[in-house]
Amino acid sequence: MTALSPTQRVLDATDVDRLIATALPERRVVGSGPLTGGGFATVWWARLDDGADVVVKVGPRPEARLLRYEQDMIGAEGRYLRRLAAEAPEVPVPRVLYACPDFLVTGRLPGVNLALAGDDVDDVPVREAFGAALARVHRLTGDRFGYDAGRTGAPTWSAAFHAMIADLLDDAADWDVELPATPGRIRDLITRHERLLDTVRRPALLHFDGWDGNLLVDDGRLTGFVDGERFLHGDPLLDFTSAALFRRIEDEPDNPFVRGYGGVRFDAPARRRLSLYRLHLYLLMTVEMPSRRITREGHPERYARLAELLDTELSELGGPVPQ
Repeated sequence: MTALSPTQRVLDATDVDRLIATALPERRVVGSGPLTGGGFATVWWARLDDGADVVVKVGPRPEARLLRYEQDMIGAEGRYLRRLAAEAPEVPVPRVLYACPDFLVTGRLPGVNLALAGDDVDDVPVREAFGAALARVHRLTGDRFGYDAGRTGAPTWSAAFHAMIADLLDDAADWDVELPATPGRIRDLITRHERLLDTVRRPALLHFDGWDGNLLVDDGRLTGFVDGERFLHGDPLLDFTSAALFRRIEDEPDNPFVRGYGGVRFDAPARRRLSLYRLHLYLLMTVEMPSRRITREGHPERYARLAELLDTELSELGGPVPQ
């Protein structure tokens, strides 16, 4: 297998056999193969001699150059999935069979991801079910805002959000990423909205990466969602950005995710917080490109699209702050 990005290890079937022998020594692999779609970890499926299908997810090598927020992401996913299994077992996520900082083995959920299913699937009930599932996840609370286990975070949402943006700006400088605004302007815009951010008082458990490629569907129904390694604690509205990637979910009154989630009112403060969270997401997607070996020369349309989206949110955030 050829790695898609520098963060992904090159594995073969022998490597997967070895990992399963470490994780599940009483089992033997009878078949395996790579799974595609992600750009951070290397992921394989394996069928075991008892008929079980599992997923093996392997993190970057220790020497791989990562973004600041990407530290300990494999360990983080194990913690996320185990917490949901313990405190919200009705939420459809994979079951952890083995976890360590380097790799993770989980059960394999049935179905294909929604991005691949395309027009063959009625996505409305799938998105409604995902909204309901995330509403359940959001009822769980962390002990502070931001990432867990000593990673970037703070006692308040504004401080944690500031720190997360600062990490991305520092990454942009390290990787020489051109942004559509100066770091100073971006930081000033976050500062202007500190009081608005701090209306969020409870650090809800978030998934953060709920785009179509992480939703699994089988026979027209949501069978689960995956890739919880980017989880953090904060404003539930942060999860609404990737659920409507490149769109403004607050302008979609019949959005099935919102309907499934229930009880959401997009007043002026909520709309402005969503703008902040889209800024964060588009900034992250821009900054991560060099670390995935996605060049501006090779993908000019991606750079241009994200620059335009970022500019739109920057202009929105320059207006009067809602009270």
